[in-house]
Amino acid sequence: MQEAADTMNSTTSQGDDEVLLRLRGVSINFGAVQALTNVDLDIRHGKITALVGDNGAGKSTMIKIISGIYAPSSGQITWEGRSVTMHSPKEASQLGIATVYQDLALCDNLDIVQNMFLGHEKTRHRMMDENAMEVIAKQTLADLSVTTVRSIRQLVESLSGGQRQSVAVARAVMEDAKLVIFDEPTAALGVSQTAQVLDLIRRLGDRGVAVLVISHNLTDVFAVADYISVLRLGTVVSSGPVANYNAQNTVELITTGSMAGAN
Repeated sequence: MQEAADTMNSTTSQGDDEVLLRLRGVSINFGAVQALTNVDLDIRHGKITALVGDNGAGKSTMIKIISGIYAPSSGQITWEGRSVTMHSPKEASQLGIATVYQDLALCDNLDIVQNMFLGHEKTRHRMMDENAMEVIAKQTLADLSVTTVRSIRQLVESLSGGQRQSVAVARAVMEDAKLVIFDEPTAALGVSQTAQVLDLIRRLGDRGVAVLVISHNLTDVFAVADYISVLRLGTVVSSGPVANYNAQNTVELITTGSMAGAN
């Protein structure tokens, strides 16, 4: 356990100028249930951080705090070096935080352009500016190297799982997100679709966008992550560069809270 704590301390005390989002001592309870306890987490500019943990570890609660759905009972959240309090997802979005949930929140009966601009459509002379939206949508997908979509006017219901993820991510990037949170992005995807989504996550990091990935799939985690944080029973038990971890000691941390041989 001490090794895990030392790993966290050595990594979170350095490179403060690189930290986009910082959580310190964040706790939240729902009545008698303590969901998170004194959570520390750093998410860096342009880096991919994986948050891993078993069912019930508190990952979903963590997402909802960062995305403004829940307010912590105690602790501090800083964004770009200043303390912030988010009271709603809208406030989180205004900071530059976008969340791509597992269900993606896409409308199957609308096409790609309509989904990307849903709720913030562009208008001209009080009319929908379809041409402008098409140009922006096409350029955003091209910037992300999304080449598998046949037409930006095809209905979302006709897309594969990987293509749907691409549309959800493009929507977030189009809104100038500085941090994109992925909730189990490769769940229920096939091999080729999983590879497509992981490539998309890498490209976000290459563009300087911070990424937080919540995943049960350690193979995917080690394929893309720069940093790993392990959440167990509502507490971060270890956090550090991915080079400090492998599948075996990560599973040990998830299940026991410590690494074998730690003092």
